[in-house]
Amino acid sequence: MAVPRTTPRPPAEQASARPGGRGRPGEPRRVAYLYILPAVTVFALFVLYPLIRSGVFSLYDWDGLGTAEWAGLANYQAVFTEPALRGAFVHALVLIVFYAIIPVTLGLMLAATMSRARMAGLGFFRVVLFLPQVIPMVVVAVAWRQIYEPQGPLNSALRAVGLDALARPWLGDYTAALPSVGLVGTWIGTGLCLILFLAGMAKIPRELYEAARLDGAGRLREFTAITLPSVRGELSVALTLTVIAALKTFDLVYVMTSGGPGRQTTVPSYEVYNNAFLIGRVGTATALAIVLTVVVFLVTVVINRVGEKAQR
Repeated sequence: MAVPRTTPRPPAEQASARPGGRGRPGEPRRVAYLYILPAVTVFALFVLYPLIRSGVFSLYDWDGLGTAEWAGLANYQAVFTEPALRGAFVHALVLIVFYAIIPVTLGLMLAATMSRARMAGLGFFRVVLFLPQVIPMVVVAVAWRQIYEPQGPLNSALRAVGLDALARPWLGDYTAALPSVGLVGTWIGTGLCLILFLAGMAKIPRELYEAARLDGAGRLREFTAITLPSVRGELSVALTLTVIAALKTFDLVYVMTSGGPGRQTTVPSYEVYNNAFLIGRVGTATALAIVLTVVVFLVTVVINRVGEKAQR
C-alpha cells in the first residue's frame, strides 16, 4: 500500500499550529497596535483633543480673552432658543435643496443621457461640468458676487432680453439672497454628482439594456429598473458629500454676503465664526460647532444606513 505524501505546511501555518499561536500569546496584537500608533497619535492630537477642548469651552461663558465663567448647558440652550441661531439651521436646510437634491437630480439625468449618447465633445462637456470642483471656493465666490451685482452680467442679460422687471440686487434682496447663494452650490455640486454617476453607469452591462428593449421597455423604464438600482452606492456617496457641503458651508456665505442682508443668509458655520470672533461669545460658538458636528454625523449615518439597506 502506498503511503500518502504529506505536503509541508507553510511556516506561518506551522507557527499558528504551535501551542499559544504565533509566538507568545498576544504578541501579534501588540505589533499591530504599533503600526497604527502614528495615525492614532495624529488623530488624537489634531482631532480628538481639540474636540474635547471645544466641549469644555462650550460649558463656559467666555469672550476669548477674560476670565471664563461656568455656564453649564446655557450655551446649548441658546443654540436652540435664539432665533438667529435657529434660523441659521433653517437656512442650512434650504441650502440642502440647492446643494444636494437639485445637483443629484441633474447629475442623474445628465449621466443617464451622456452614458447612452454617442456624440463628439462629451469628454469636453464632462470637464466643463466638473471644473467648479477644482476652482478655489473663494475664487468662485468672488466671481459669482460680480455676476450678481446690480450692474453685473446677470442683470445686464435680463435687461437685454426685455426682462427688466426680474433684474434686482440679488445678494441684497431679502427674498433672493439665499437662493442666489444656493444656486452657486448647485453649479458646484452638479459636476461632482455627474462624474460619480457616470462611473457607476459605466459598470452596467449593456446586455441588460438590450434585454429590456427586447421586452418592450422604454427609456424611462430602463432608467428606473436598471440604471437607478445599479448606482445606489454612488447615489449614497453623492448625497453624503453634498449634504455635508450644505451643512458646513462657510466660504461662499462669508465672501458673498457675510450673512446679509440682515441675517437672511447666515448658516451654522458662519454663526460659529460670528459668535467666536466678532461678538465674543466663544462658549456659544463652540456649543453651536458641536451641535453642527453631531448633526453632520447623524445625517451621514442615516444616509449610509439607507444606502446599505437599498443595496441588499
